[in-house]
Amino acid sequence: MILLVKSFSLIFIFLLILTCSCDGFYLPGSYMHTYSQGESIWAKVNSLTSIETELPFSYYSLPYCQPQGGIKKSAENLGELLMGDQIDNSPYRFRVNVNESVFLCTTKSLNEHEVNVLKQRARDAYQVNMILDNLPVMRFTQQNGLTIQWTGFPVGYTPTGSNEDYIINHLKFRIMIHEYEGNAVAIIGTGEEGMEFVSEDDRKKMSGFEIVGFEVVPCSVKRDHESFSKLNMYDKIDLVACPLELEKCQVIREQEKITFSYDVEFVKSDIRWIFRWDAYLKMDGARVHWFSIMNSLMVIFFLAGIVFVIVLRTVRRDLTRYEELDKETQAQMSEELGWKLVVGDVFREPNCPKLLCVMVGDGVQIAGMAVVTLVFAALGFMSPASRGMLLTGMILLYLFLGIAAGYVGVRLLRTIKAGSDGWWSLSWSIACFFPGIMFGILTILNFILWGSKSTGAIPISLFFALLAMWFCISVPLTLLGGYLGTRAEHIQFPVRTNQIPREIPPQKYPSWLLVLGSGILPFGTLFIELFFILSSIWLGRFYYVFGFLLVVFLLLVVVCAEVSVVLTYTHLCVEDWRWWWKAFFAPGSVALYVFLYSINYMVFDLRSLSGPVSAILYLGYSLIIAFAIMLLTGTVGFLVSLYFVHYLFSSVKID
Repeated sequence: MILLVKSFSLIFIFLLILTCSCDGFYLPGSYMHTYSQGESIWAKVNSLTSIETELPFSYYSLPYCQPQGGIKKSAENLGELLMGDQIDNSPYRFRVNVNESVFLCTTKSLNEHEVNVLKQRARDAYQVNMILDNLPVMRFTQQNGLTIQWTGFPVGYTPTGSNEDYIINHLKFRIMIHEYEGNAVAIIGTGEEGMEFVSEDDRKKMSGFEIVGFEVVPCSVKRDHESFSKLNMYDKIDLVACPLELEKCQVIREQEKITFSYDVEFVKSDIRWIFRWDAYLKMDGARVHWFSIMNSLMVIFFLAGIVFVIVLRTVRRDLTRYEELDKETQAQMSEELGWKLVVGDVFREPNCPKLLCVMVGDGVQIAGMAVVTLVFAALGFMSPASRGMLLTGMILLYLFLGIAAGYVGVRLLRTIKAGSDGWWSLSWSIACFFPGIMFGILTILNFILWGSKSTGAIPISLFFALLAMWFCISVPLTLLGGYLGTRAEHIQFPVRTNQIPREIPPQKYPSWLLVLGSGILPFGTLFIELFFILSSIWLGRFYYVFGFLLVVFLLLVVVCAEVSVVLTYTHLCVEDWRWWWKAFFAPGSVALYVFLYSINYMVFDLRSLSGPVSAILYLGYSLIIAFAIMLLTGTVGFLVSLYFVHYLFSSVKID
């Protein structure tokens, strides 16, 4: 087993390196860009995004200036494609450490369609996402006396009280550079010993400038097109200040020509290359409320401790009292110990046993993916600088962990039915249950995105590639895991099951009410982190506190296990032996609260979300997340409850 885990870890790291783009994946031994004086570098542009519609569009869907050599797409990994990123080259050229003001192009007269699209993008608050040396462009705004940092800049704007829309056609860039003299060659070498082989000449060759910051001030400037008609791209022009008067700004109107230009200023900085992302991770909009998280963790530790003590003391007291009595007194005492009365029914086959095995198998697969992903992310292997890497790693892990899903599901079925009949069909069901539901929802959402001509739509080639990965990797591994499950020894129940089921006495409270209420405590462990995760997904903020998320995840696992055990023990004490599904759905009901919280977040925190298409996309993705959480938490609770019930009834003497 240890060898298998190590093998999966090595395969995971290897595949991550293969599937991630070369830019920005910083590890000890990674490549660092240094540029010489006057060297030309070009910015790249990502998809246009908006928090109001959540529909990304291509940068060149608008009448922007195009590069002289044509539009070229950058190599993207699996995660970037699934997130709707479309990274293209751009005409924005910078010569390192050279300040200049540059003309780009003047468009043709805008037609009706171009005007309508530009106005719609401006009114929907679409942002242009530009990248230089893998750094997103950052801008600053003043709101209520506070300086707010944003990534990207708007396509245009509509002033308050005005019926006209204005386009951003002049950009004032500020690029921070750090002069690198080769004295830190160890970060791209092999350690201190390797520095002995670096000559002074090689060290000088490695000297240059590092890009450590990328800022922009967007402007709208009305130009005299006749005076720019004879200029070529990259010709120098006079510096211009951002006008405050609307009559000096470029309006979006039919038959209007738009002149695009930019100026750049290079500023030397003491920030080192390895710390250049700190400015993005400390943004006010994405700052983690450390005190709130610590307070939440303390409360969860306290509640989990209480639950654990209650269960431990109650069960140990019952067992101790029962074992100290003689047989005659045990028979009388059994009337008090309700769980002892269901000894002949506690391991009776539940309703829909195959469905339970399928859901538990898929839950094991999701849980394994979550644990390994969070560990790698907490160790710094999945930084925000590597776009799409987190999602790519999760998909690959899920595919390869199909072997664990098949093994657990088939072995659980053998335990319930005391046989291996039907393991092949069960393995197929495990391999297709959660991915099939997810693909069904994604297909519906993808048709909506295709209809909107959004870059967020999964390309048909990638869609079939995902299907091929599913059936060529995940399904065979799940079948292999199922076969291994048939070879493993099934769990022996400590007591025999009676032929006639015991009648369950009337309950004071309905079971479903207790099951639904059980999800409140697990939800309390993650609702603070859930806010930041949703903000990262839907508001374009960076999420980077994976260490805290790992701690919260472990607390969630502990609380789900304890809630499931408490509910199972409570039902056994009132002679309700139908505990199997209750043990699964008690912690799994946290998914209901997660989905309701997602709706609450959409209504109160995403108030700018506009249109039914955006709402359908949001609810569709939220439903997938909630369903995955239900499988994960339900599986944790069920497996712990199964162990608890097995331990409880194997610890007493049964006549």
